[in-house]
Amino acid sequence: MDKASIIGVLIGLGALGFVLYEVSHGQFGMFFSMEGVLMVGVGSISVIFMAMPMEKIKCVPGYVKRFLFHKGMPQEEVVKLIGKLSERARRDGILALESEMPNIKDSFLQAGLKMAVDGVEPANIEATCRIELAAMAERHKAGKKVFDLLKLYGPGYGLVGTLVGQVGLFGNLGSADIGQLGHALAIAVVATMYGAILANAIAGPIGDKLSLRSSEELQAREMMLQAILSIQAGDNPRVTEEKMLAFIPAVTRMKMRAAA
Repeated sequence: MDKASIIGVLIGLGALGFVLYEVSHGQFGMFFSMEGVLMVGVGSISVIFMAMPMEKIKCVPGYVKRFLFHKGMPQEEVVKLIGKLSERARRDGILALESEMPNIKDSFLQAGLKMAVDGVEPANIEATCRIELAAMAERHKAGKKVFDLLKLYGPGYGLVGTLVGQVGLFGNLGSADIGQLGHALAIAVVATMYGAILANAIAGPIGDKLSLRSSEELQAREMMLQAILSIQAGDNPRVTEEKMLAFIPAVTRMKMRAAA
């Protein structure tokens, strides 16, 4: 579970809930507008269907899951695992890594090492792995695109709801019915609020977190690729480790060296 995401969600919900309670004195119903939900919520969903292919839309639950749960290997664990594999290959030969395959949970690292064990040329290993990295980057872009669309068009639909409410307000001025005027004005204001919340408290943060996770995963895979090529080349385990440490921030790198 991504603790930072959960904490952020709880803090946001807590702040919003407290403000709504203070303003309404517990009468939360005044903030609900079915017209606003239909305009902003359903309208924004329609944008996703218009802008994205169906196979990408089916992946939306997976994108949300990636936001809440992060299963990627931390860089420190990657360095330790590769260090162990490098020492085994140096000591017993690269073919000895075949017995280690069931213990490697990362599919990218496992596939790369299998190619190295099978004697595939380094250039072919690198080309194959980079194709997979490029495909992965495109998949991640599609995930972020969904929430970028919500961030972009949610406030727009909120504005449309505001204009609709204002038209209703002006259209009922002649009757001077305070109830109808208040209802129309509430639609106008609440629709804008829904659009702002959707863009700034939901879609924007999720999209940014997915983008950050994508960068971290791509960097981790690049680190694995360099380690695979280093192991296949028969480099000293220390050299392989130094190549991986180059991807890690200096502070973390110093801590890992001190703990070694």
